[in-house]
Amino acid sequence: MLHSRKSPTGQNADATPVAQHMQRVERDEVRLVSRIAAGELRAFEELYRAYYPRLMRFLERVIRRPGIVEEVLNDTMLVVWHRADSYNGSCKVSTWIFAIAYRKALKALQRFDEPVADDEAQPRADDGPGPEEQAGRWQLREALTKALDGLSAEQRAVMDLTYFHGLGCREIAEIVACPVDTVKTRMFHARRRLRTLLTGTLEDWL
Repeated sequence: MLHSRKSPTGQNADATPVAQHMQRVERDEVRLVSRIAAGELRAFEELYRAYYPRLMRFLERVIRRPGIVEEVLNDTMLVVWHRADSYNGSCKVSTWIFAIAYRKALKALQRFDEPVADDEAQPRADDGPGPEEQAGRWQLREALTKALDGLSAEQRAVMDLTYFHGLGCREIAEIVACPVDTVKTRMFHARRRLRTLLTGTLEDWL
């Protein structure tokens, strides 16, 4: 039986440098949440600084209402501060925090009668992005930012987490608290809508 080699620090020696870096980041974030659960303000400030730009971009695209983005972000991090002891390690810290942000965003949008996603249709088969699609995503980003207003908040969240954060369907499903098939359905409807909003060859990447 083959076994993964471990470095003296306990890391998988066969992992790529990028993978090792991500493993370190995840371990550091778990430790920060533990310190926050113990009431350590400095740990909270460190996590806040690390997540502020990522959450700001995510919430700007989901909410599309600049006046309330900062409020929702602060509400999200307030939950992190008060509920850090509820984090149980069953998912990545980033998944846990983005899930809180997503719920807060939807709650905020209820004040504006934001339309909800249509999840009734059958999802399209999705075998995951290939190299060509991954390259095309870079071309999509600017065009997507301008076209997101034509989508529901749920669809905007799925598109943002896919194209701007590079997450797969399973992790997105954890964040938005729905089955993987529902994520695929929302992606299907979002792509179909965006094809009518985007022009030129960018449509081919959706």
